[in-house]
Amino acid sequence: MKRYAIGGILILVLVVVWYLATGPLGLVAAVKFPSVGDAYDSVLWLLSPGYAGASLFVHIRTSVGLVLAGFVMAIATGVPIGILMGWNELADSYLNPIFQILRPIAPIAWIPLTILWFGLGITAKIFVIWLAAFAPAVINTHTGIRSLNPTLVEAAKVLGASKRRLLWQVAVPNALPTIFAGMQISLQACWMVLVAAELVGSFTGLGHILIIATRDLNPGMIFIAMVCIAILGMLMNFVLLRIRRKVIPWRN
Repeated sequence: MKRYAIGGILILVLVVVWYLATGPLGLVAAVKFPSVGDAYDSVLWLLSPGYAGASLFVHIRTSVGLVLAGFVMAIATGVPIGILMGWNELADSYLNPIFQILRPIAPIAWIPLTILWFGLGITAKIFVIWLAAFAPAVINTHTGIRSLNPTLVEAAKVLGASKRRLLWQVAVPNALPTIFAGMQISLQACWMVLVAAELVGSFTGLGHILIIATRDLNPGMIFIAMVCIAILGMLMNFVLLRIRRKVIPWRN
């Protein structure tokens, strides 16, 4: 409770400093950073009649849908591959070198090829987001499986556990905290690359607002879109933490 109170006080202090710096004191020019009034007007504008071709709700719905789709696909592919690479030496020897070659390439660098492969539709955007979230899911899952305590392995073998039961009843549960840590990083990566993904022929979305507002020199809209991304990212991370507590209550 004390932590939340301190956080609330800090946010209030930041808002007061923001108001003074962009308002009465005039320390920051309106073209460089919006005032509280500009931000408020931008919210009203987004709510009705809308900005960049749609209302705030439509922009949020589009971005959340893209992030969720890319995130779910990344977890559905990255976690199994990470388990396979972490558990099977032969698979690791084949897949890990390929993964290490491709991993340093930034998701943004894939956009030209993505357009050639998928065009300018939703599939291209989801693919870019998937690329950003895929690597953390694989790396953390691989690390979690490889960090299995040899003592646990020997104890399970003494009790007659087969290799399959050893994987699913010992290795994977032991790796779950690391896997969920990777999922949090993947979720953060999805939101970080959202703007780049929405460069690919978007007509709605929070990233689209940022692009249009930059072109229009509208700092109020830029600020509101950034705040929306921050709040939505925080809420989705909170939900993920709640799921983590349900799945692995012994590590809370």
